[in-house]
Amino acid sequence: MNIVSLIPARGGSKGVQKKNIKLMAGNPLINYTIEASISSKKISRTIVSSDDNEIINIAKKAKAEVPFVRPKELSGDKVSDFPVIKHCLNYLISEEEYIPDLLVFLRPTTPIRVFNEIDKVVEKLINNKSA
Repeated sequence: MNIVSLIPARGGSKGVQKKNIKLMAGNPLINYTIEASISSKKISRTIVSSDDNEIINIAKKAKAEVPFVRPKELSGDKVSDFPVIKHCLNYLISEEEYIPDLLVFLRPTTPIRVFNEIDKVVEKLINNKSA
């Protein structure tokens, strides 16, 4: 199966500016989510969606894919998750002719997750007959 994880990480924030790359135990916060996604046995691609060059560079250094820069109109405080997901899927389909079977949305502000938790959730989604 083609399973993509999408990590949303915009530069602006009402509370803590650039919170996604603030250091936590010596590493940028986003790195923990990228590492868990890349370590997953179920995730085929780890994609970061960002509007911020510093976040993009950190994500690439951590071995995440950043195939596009998120448009400013999808980077504001009031933008919900769905338009960000739709933008990513539209890009993958139109620019790469790549259609994932499943998309896993991983927030970088939830760093205390490990790859096997991601794998367990993906397994449940795959095995759920009602989905």
